[in-house]
Amino acid sequence: MLQESSESGPTSANQHPLPGLRRSLTLWHLLLYGTIIIQPTAPMGIYGVVSNVAGGHVVTTILIAMVAMLFTAFSYGRMARVYPSAGSAYTYVGKELNPMLGYVVGWSMLMDYLLNPIICAIWCSAAAQNVLPSVPYAAWAVAFVLLFTLLNLRGVKASGRMNAWLALGMSIVVVVFLAAAIRYIALVVRPMTGQWLLPFYDPATFSASRVFRGTSIAVLTYIGFDGISTMSEEVENPRRNIMLATVITCLVIGILSAIEVYAAQLVWPAHTPFPDSMVDTAYVFVARRVGGTFMFQLLNATLLIANIGSGVAAQFGAARLLYGMGRANALPSRIFGAIDGRNGIPRNNVLIVGACTLLGVFLMTYQSGAELLNFGAFIAFMGVNAAALVHYKFRSQEKVFLAATIPLLGFMVSAFIWLNLNRKAQVLGVVWILIGIAFYYIMRRAGGGPERLLQIDEAQYVPAAGNAEVAATLPPSS
Repeated sequence: MLQESSESGPTSANQHPLPGLRRSLTLWHLLLYGTIIIQPTAPMGIYGVVSNVAGGHVVTTILIAMVAMLFTAFSYGRMARVYPSAGSAYTYVGKELNPMLGYVVGWSMLMDYLLNPIICAIWCSAAAQNVLPSVPYAAWAVAFVLLFTLLNLRGVKASGRMNAWLALGMSIVVVVFLAAAIRYIALVVRPMTGQWLLPFYDPATFSASRVFRGTSIAVLTYIGFDGISTMSEEVENPRRNIMLATVITCLVIGILSAIEVYAAQLVWPAHTPFPDSMVDTAYVFVARRVGGTFMFQLLNATLLIANIGSGVAAQFGAARLLYGMGRANALPSRIFGAIDGRNGIPRNNVLIVGACTLLGVFLMTYQSGAELLNFGAFIAFMGVNAAALVHYKFRSQEKVFLAATIPLLGFMVSAFIWLNLNRKAQVLGVVWILIGIAFYYIMRRAGGGPERLLQIDEAQYVPAAGNAEVAATLPPSS
């Protein structure tokens, strides 16, 4: 298990420098890793929200979002060639474009890290109410936030092996659901010829603006694919395999997600929106229609466990990022750069993130949190595409296929979807960035600033947190 040193990069438990990482991971390992971090059930949590926003047409939003992610995946893969030891959007942007822009991307990513445990806690609370509706939402919300925080304070982390088994279990549940859905559609729904296409385009509910806004939420399905680029130091032929794995993972997740939501829309046509009482967990109500109480409880429990795991990991990731920024003096180091001597965790940051999560579950809905999270994500996506464009078109001697076209299209599609985010999310996102810029000038006077922030990857995230542990659980390469 890797431990952090407050003065230098990663060290072993006895504080001796780690040897270089062995390049033992193949393309197949990367694809498995990508599936683990994105999860096969990715579109199920946002299904009801996207359906209501887009007037159905969830399949269409998933596929449009996949196009944007495929272009961006190419850019991530290409930038991983340039910076193989620092798979981070703000590193790419800061070093290729401008340190200040890199700081803005990093600050936007921090917002995503803080929002992720909030939306996980909101979803978990709604799912728990499906089982015990007599317990009020507030009680469940407090309970899950406390659970996330206490597990992180105790230093409890899910192992890579456990995450792999969870991904396998979720895949089995998806197959069971799809089998039940196919049976229900064949025996009960019996769609006529034209009805098979309604999930893609329903003239009764179609609106281009609503579909594009739904797409801005549906992108949440793919969040996490960029984590593949952090495996560069452990991969055979990283210049080829990182690119292929990132693109193929987006493609596979997109196709699987489209199948999942296509079946759901045939089972439950979107003539009327989901009511507020079930919108956050709408997919489990679709499962109840196709498979009764058993399927309802099975899918509800599966997604609840998945979101608890994601919430705990997201809270720890936020605390870790705050620690890195504190140690780099991009935030006050006495608060954010401190490590608890007893268990070696950034205790202050875990508590701060826990307090933010507790506040967020009462101030936000799942939809508003998801839209605000995607505000920051698309800033990072636009930045990576711009960095890839500048590097391979104007700076690098290396010739790559469509050096300008792919990142330019990725930037334009990402910008278009970003502009179609909810107006409130855009305003709040801009306010967050302005706060970050104010912090930048304050911390610059104290010797921090974007130049120091860009050192976080080299100082803290090489190798990326958890990658060695996850990689150790993958089958050995032949």
